[in-house]
Amino acid sequence: MSLKDKTIIITGASSGIGKACAQEFARAGANVVLAARQYDALSELSTYLQDTYKIKAKAVKCDVTNEDDCRRMVQEAIDSFGRIDVLINNAGMTMRALFKDLDLVVIRKLMDVNFWGSVYCTKYALPHLLKTKGSVVGVTSIGAYRGLPGRTGYSASKYALNGFMEALRVENLKTGLHVMLAAPGFTASNIRTAALVKDGSAQGESSLEEGKMMTAQEVASIILKGVLKRERSLIMTVQGKLTVLLSKLFPSWVDKQVFKIYSKEKDPLF
Repeated sequence: MSLKDKTIIITGASSGIGKACAQEFARAGANVVLAARQYDALSELSTYLQDTYKIKAKAVKCDVTNEDDCRRMVQEAIDSFGRIDVLINNAGMTMRALFKDLDLVVIRKLMDVNFWGSVYCTKYALPHLLKTKGSVVGVTSIGAYRGLPGRTGYSASKYALNGFMEALRVENLKTGLHVMLAAPGFTASNIRTAALVKDGSAQGESSLEEGKMMTAQEVASIILKGVLKRERSLIMTVQGKLTVLLSKLFPSWVDKQVFKIYSKEKDPLF
């Protein structure tokens, strides 16, 4: 599969994994539609990608929690390029607070972004993806396979995303649509500084060692290769693969190990 002149929509494209995906797909010759709330950052990235890789890029201001924004963003992609070949549902956010202390607005917000944002974008892109026998990608998490303490809303939203994508895959076994779940390991980005704490405000500082994590560029490269190979799912680290496997075989033991790891965070929650 060649990506030259294909059209790729990337949500959450203004930073982190989304921005890195935009660079990787543009480098491979694809035209990119960049969607996020931060329009100035998107415009700057759009100009850079066009000048550097000689592709076409379009910045679209889009809040994925707003269904009308998602519908309009997809229509702008069609108006500009006439086709959609890949949708990367990357927009996401996380949290850090124990459930007993949590304002429920936090969980609602995470469900709106991580789950409903992907549902809205997929709903409106799907007719066009079916025409091209394209790909829909959900950027998920190991937290979708193993509930993580202090991240109840995050794990819940990613579990929901996994279930949605897996059901979508089965519904389209005979249509040619490619459905892929991509689960990075801990990735160095601004997602933890923007993480919501118990009252819904931003954490402001990562609770983990960012320097020891995957880079967003590494994640984006793996996603691009997964799209080209039409992979079913990508669990990107040895730690992640072990966590998923051992959670099935020895769930109680993994509970204790996860508790131990998260109790060593900066400013631990327990």
